[in-house]
Amino acid sequence: MITINNLKKQFGQTIACDIPSFTINDGDVLGLVGNNGAGKTTLFRLMLDLLKPDEGSILINDINPAQSEAWKETTGAHIDDSFLIDYLTPEEYFAFIGKISTVPQTVINDRIAQLEPLAGGEVMGQKKLIRNLSAGNRQKVGIMAALIRQPQLLILDEPFNFLDPTSQNQLKHILTQYAQETGATVIVSSHNLQHTVDISTRIALMEKGHILRDLNNENGSSRQELADYFGE
Repeated sequence: MITINNLKKQFGQTIACDIPSFTINDGDVLGLVGNNGAGKTTLFRLMLDLLKPDEGSILINDINPAQSEAWKETTGAHIDDSFLIDYLTPEEYFAFIGKISTVPQTVINDRIAQLEPLAGGEVMGQKKLIRNLSAGNRQKVGIMAALIRQPQLLILDEPFNFLDPTSQNQLKHILTQYAQETGATVIVSSHNLQHTVDISTRIALMEKGHILRDLNNENGSSRQELADYFGE
């Protein structure tokens, strides 16, 4: 469970995050939506201790990320290319993740094989450094790396960006199946409302640092309300 209390972050005069109270339950698949500048990425960076809040706190299973690193054992995330070690090949990068996570290479290989539909034959075996892959394939490497340890908390920022339509559909299937099979908590931000509604059990609408609406999305029930809000 993730508990947010009186969380505030400001850059100059810009309010990036102002959330008095918000709870993300175990097993939620939460879609975080909002226009540019809504504060979605800032919220993720606060969750992952990449930014320090001006006030308030985030607790991940009663652990404050700013005070302990124990949460990292059960968390996988991909925000952007800065998460990658781009002078490695994908194979070397995944092996490195396995080593620091004490996951045997045989298990890593099995999990990579399970994710091959997303890779689409364009990531593994290419004899390319990550930095020399296309933006879409770097995105795939980041997502695969986040999933490879089978985390109980998965955080992905704009994961559908740069992916072709086939890969987007594969990712939707993988995330839905992963959540159902593991009971993991999955948090995804995206500008793609259709994909977000398709995979999420709950939608948080964020604007100018504030969560304006917390919508149940059973059977895509939030689709019309979001379409009305964004003028679709």
